[in-house]
Amino acid sequence: MSIYPNNMFSTKQTCWFIRKVICWRAVASIAWAVLLLPPITAVFVILSRFNLLHPIHTITECFSLLTSASAIFSFILLGGVILMVGFLNLEYYTVIPAIACSKIALLGQLLHPRQFVNSLVHCIMGLIVAWCCAVFIGGSYETLSYPCMQSDGSSQMCLNEYHLVLMLAGAFVGFSHSLLGVIHNMNYVSFHTVQQYKYLRFKGSLPLVVKCSATQALYSIRNFIALYFFLGYIPRAWICKTLNLHLNSSIHTLDSIAGLLDLSLLYQLWMSATFLLFTWYITLLLFRIFVTEVCSFPVQSSFNEDVHQCLPKVLTGKQPMILKFLALQDLALLSQRSPSRRCEVFSLSQPGGHPHNWNAISRECLSLLADLTQRLVAYHDTVATNGRAKSLSTGSERKTSSETSVISGTEDMMSPRPTMLMKTPASVFSRSIIGGAQSPLTVPFTPDLDSPFASPALRRLTAPAEQCSPWYGTVQSPHIMRRAPKLWSTSTDSQANSSLPPSPASVPSPKQEASKPSLLAQFLQNRKEQVKNFLAKRVLIMYLFNKLPEASSQALFADSQAHIWALEGLSYLVQASFSEDQFGVVQTTLPSILSCMLVLQEAVDRHFKLPHASSKPVRSTSSMGDSTYKTLRFALRATLKTAIYRITTTFGDHLNAVQMSAEHRKRLQQFLEYKE
Repeated sequence: MSIYPNNMFSTKQTCWFIRKVICWRAVASIAWAVLLLPPITAVFVILSRFNLLHPIHTITECFSLLTSASAIFSFILLGGVILMVGFLNLEYYTVIPAIACSKIALLGQLLHPRQFVNSLVHCIMGLIVAWCCAVFIGGSYETLSYPCMQSDGSSQMCLNEYHLVLMLAGAFVGFSHSLLGVIHNMNYVSFHTVQQYKYLRFKGSLPLVVKCSATQALYSIRNFIALYFFLGYIPRAWICKTLNLHLNSSIHTLDSIAGLLDLSLLYQLWMSATFLLFTWYITLLLFRIFVTEVCSFPVQSSFNEDVHQCLPKVLTGKQPMILKFLALQDLALLSQRSPSRRCEVFSLSQPGGHPHNWNAISRECLSLLADLTQRLVAYHDTVATNGRAKSLSTGSERKTSSETSVISGTEDMMSPRPTMLMKTPASVFSRSIIGGAQSPLTVPFTPDLDSPFASPALRRLTAPAEQCSPWYGTVQSPHIMRRAPKLWSTSTDSQANSSLPPSPASVPSPKQEASKPSLLAQFLQNRKEQVKNFLAKRVLIMYLFNKLPEASSQALFADSQAHIWALEGLSYLVQASFSEDQFGVVQTTLPSILSCMLVLQEAVDRHFKLPHASSKPVRSTSSMGDSTYKTLRFALRATLKTAIYRITTTFGDHLNAVQMSAEHRKRLQQFLEYKE
């Protein structure tokens, strides 16, 4: 969670939001997890010590154990673990998932130093929970050593391998849980489409938590048993040497087939791992429920000290991502369900009579949609050129009529302002140019930009232009992808393929022609290309650096929940303005809104024609990782089409009086005739 103290309100607003909203919600989720710990522990103790022959005696013994001093101390330790898990949830959560677009990117996430610290902490917490489980189970699992008799009749302290295996299993389950959290994006917090009370959400998700805990515990214990079978002698010998303990020769060691086939041991390991994961998943579930609870922001305030808490100021400022998402969610809800708050959005300022609220909200929403459109255009153009910077003809340099109308219509709505930092990873734009036609890579999904296989031209292609650069603004270059959004048509494609002379923008300047690389630079560049060509022929290297097709499309739409809310908020406000906007503030920006939506709709349709973009991923039901981000592009496409239909069905033939380009009008007519 980032803090951006760049404007006069951001520091104060961020402190207010963290102090009064996020922190209290996280504390409330942790408090509920701690309160649920005693009943969860009681169920675990009963299941781990239950005896079918003596059920009443077992239940009485369990309750006496839970009130003992050792159990109370274990409760304190478990409460500390829950506090640590809750803190890690608060530290690592995100509303925009980090999607690895290649195997090497995923490996880099797993080997990141911060992730190493996280895994170490989870390993230690798993060890503590396993020790508490050993106390609750009792019997042969309670202590690490016990007195045993030698062959000559003397007494000595022997290693209790059952206790050791239980402790190692807890550490292993904690470590594997940390790695699976990265693989399945368990730190991703999504927002439910259907609003429910916290209790109903918790109750509905409880069966899934039980199922995921038991399933993951089963797989983790299976992997641990296989690992202990081959390497179990190492920790056993080290513990014996360190603590001066002996092995009881009359008992089979647990790193043998006979020892690991002990059904009682397997059951206790599985129950302990399930208890560990269940308590952690309950904490994670409560955190997700509390953090994503709807937060209502006032549209306007009569007091200057509360202006930073108003919805227009929150939307347009540089804020933490969770605050941006909650504000957009509130915008979508008020546009549908609150006529009184909609009137505040349509109101004029006094004195002056300016629609500041509507201008700020619509400008932010249109900017979000235009940003997504530009990303889709850049992605598709990169795919179309296979990652090479192509020379642009005059036809492709010139703006089409539709593009001109979009820019002229939305230029006022997207004036310089603080923008929210929701950027797609650059890896989704990377393409390979090595190997020529014989390249083994799967076009268009190829190695990452940060990999040694990305060409300098490709890095220039996807790098953002600096404001002081001569290529910034309206100047177009073959190496820059910052083209304004446009609608595609056969006319523009034919213009791009025409044989007109190159435009002045594509002619290199004399300064560029004069700057030639030195001999040393050319030599190093040649050696670099040779190394890349050599590595490109290695199968293992290409397996690690090859793009994951589905992940590239998912990463492009990773933040689309914000765009979905922006579309819903704009369309519902425009629909309501037909009867509620007394001053006509919405009609002044209606051409820009329609043009922006139509351009985005064309870009989305073109994206879904790409390979792997229209294939729906299978949702995993055995993991607590939220996989809703995998289907965001489908939700965005449906929301976008619904938003346009919502406007066209409300205004009908009145839209014929709206100023727009011929291409936009033709596209809009398809919606008016219900042919889309």
